[in-house]
Amino acid sequence: MILGVVLAGGQSSRFGSDKALAELGGQTLLARGVDALSGWCDFVIVAGRAQAPAPTVPDWPRPGMGPLGGLAAALRYAQDEDFASVLTCGVDSVGLPPNLLEMLSPAPAYLESQPVVGHWPVGAVSTVESILHGDGKHSMMALAEAISATPVKSAQKSVNINTLADLAAAEKNYGL
Repeated sequence: MILGVVLAGGQSSRFGSDKALAELGGQTLLARGVDALSGWCDFVIVAGRAQAPAPTVPDWPRPGMGPLGGLAAALRYAQDEDFASVLTCGVDSVGLPPNLLEMLSPAPAYLESQPVVGHWPVGAVSTVESILHGDGKHSMMALAEAISATPVKSAQKSVNINTLADLAAAEKNYGL
């Protein structure tokens, strides 16, 4: 079974307000992420938020650990609930390829242009925890390198929304 996880624990500092609640085409970015993952996964949760349109888990070991803290929480949840792997996307990942799961299988693999979009085996939980407790970079790329994850190129350009201008461009480019 595959657990879908929307990584939504960021501070939205470049965006200026809570990015997860920003609307694109009449739907919040958070709801878009949950809906997208629902098409590929057996169950979807949101990491890093207390309220969402899906069950939530707090970042691990604490807030402020970046996407890797959300992935750590998701992998721990997946391990406890007997999922085999976790498919992740950022709350601001828009325009994901329709064959995303196929592209990122088998796990571990990630979109080269957007490493928060990845497919991670539950067995990576101890590696993620070691990275988060270590002195090195606490990044998705640190994990990808540590577990020899496959970087996957996509012909379809997905968008990462960091600013209001990015949101406006996404609205225009996706005809929303």
